[in-house]
Amino acid sequence: MIVISNPFAIADEIKIIHSLFEEGLTLLHIRKPDFSEVEMAQFIHQIKLEFRNKLVLQNHYDLAKDFGINRFHFSEKERKQNLNHPARFSKPCRFLSTSTHSIEDFNSLENDFDYAFLSPVFNSISKENYHPKTDLFEALKSRTNHKTKAIALGGIDAENIQKTLENGFDDIALLGTIWKNENPLKQFKSCQKIVHSYFQSQV
Repeated sequence: MIVISNPFAIADEIKIIHSLFEEGLTLLHIRKPDFSEVEMAQFIHQIKLEFRNKLVLQNHYDLAKDFGINRFHFSEKERKQNLNHPARFSKPCRFLSTSTHSIEDFNSLENDFDYAFLSPVFNSISKENYHPKTDLFEALKSRTNHKTKAIALGGIDAENIQKTLENGFDDIALLGTIWKNENPLKQFKSCQKIVHSYFQSQV
């Protein structure tokens, strides 16, 4: 289960992030599109050293080496503009992920990507008027890429996690359901419980 940071600064954000990690969060994508490199560095600096290996940079990749981060995420646009990125980021980067919005794009990914977001699965909680254009559950039946994990994104919450995993997604990513909730940690734990139960039932 992946959590994506709130795009904008919020109260007690670092404290909440630490709590999420302490409760077992595996990966946190730092998505702060409007942050300058200095602001991003200041933000990461506040996150405890023990959690840095669980951070994924979505921009300002040059900071990776200084902070011991080895995970990069590319937007669909970045990936298509810069097809030679694995070579460019080979030194600090060990894990690559990207965003996709169609099964065709997902299927065409190179083997460099450990996982890819496929979105939006449901109506977005964090973005207004961001709705699915196609039924991604139906689309997943045409999946040919099994080397890259398919991560569901977009409108994922405690009500639909089970359905999402049952319909072929390998895992989920949460954004709005965490940061729009008055108790992000409690919401995270509720979602985590559902995910754990599902995977245990598959063993």
